[in-house]
Amino acid sequence: MLKKTITYDDFNGVSCTEDFFFNLTEAEITQLQLSENGGYTEWVKSIANARDNKTLAKIFKDIITLSYGEKSTDGKFFRKTDKDGYNLVNDFIQTEAFSKLYMELITDPDKAAEFMNGIMPESLKAAMAEQKAIEDKQNHPAITQNH
Repeated sequence: MLKKTITYDDFNGVSCTEDFFFNLTEAEITQLQLSENGGYTEWVKSIANARDNKTLAKIFKDIITLSYGEKSTDGKFFRKTDKDGYNLVNDFIQTEAFSKLYMELITDPDKAAEFMNGIMPESLKAAMAEQKAIEDKQNHPAITQNH
């Protein structure tokens, strides 16, 4: 889970600083992976490599809206809808806080990577790091020299 502190001016011109929470579960990430041929991760990589900014901008909006929610005070729940089924993100996307976050993600690759890493469950971060290490080893085998 990622807690993002955002300072923004509300529509009354008042400066506000608030904490916002973003999270994707393993189940949600699996759904994303299965939603695209070759997997969502590979699809996003191919778009990033192609420099398709229009599609990347849509992906960031989708990721923000999929991951936004409110953590319960006891930490047992991460609610994305209220008791009547209303999506909490509908209010968030109408704030300047959303606009600031969105613009940060589409203009700063480091902040985008930090956000994407922050919303993932720890178990998936470890698995992805392990997979990347394997791929790096396959793509760049160590050169050993005997002296």
